[in-house]
Amino acid sequence: MTNIEIIKSTYEGKTSEENGQNLAQYAAEDISWTEAKGFPYAGTYIGLENITKNVFSRLGSEWIDYKFTPEDYLASGDKVVAYGTYTGIYKITGKSFIARVAHVWKLKDSKIISFEQFVDSQTVNDALK
Repeated sequence: MTNIEIIKSTYEGKTSEENGQNLAQYAAEDISWTEAKGFPYAGTYIGLENITKNVFSRLGSEWIDYKFTPEDYLASGDKVVAYGTYTGIYKITGKSFIARVAHVWKLKDSKIISFEQFVDSQTVNDALK
């Protein structure tokens, strides 16, 4: 698979479970995952177990219908950028949000070595209040 096909497989599966399985299949053991400063889960997490604990589990338990809808992808060498929109409803407040986002992925030898999120965090944080 090409780098862009690998990244698409983490977003465009039939279910979020399939997307997660594809991520696990292609993630390097020491994958670095950075959530943007100002985002509720801001920080850099190393390894899929830490990413799952600090990001995915929280997204799944704290939000209703939280999702990223990709608009398009750009690829150059070992980098792939996916951009689009986040949406969701925060369970505690019942407030929804829409935020523009870009994800920058880096790969080496068909393995994902890093992810960095760029997002309009304010709209997300507004839903928390």
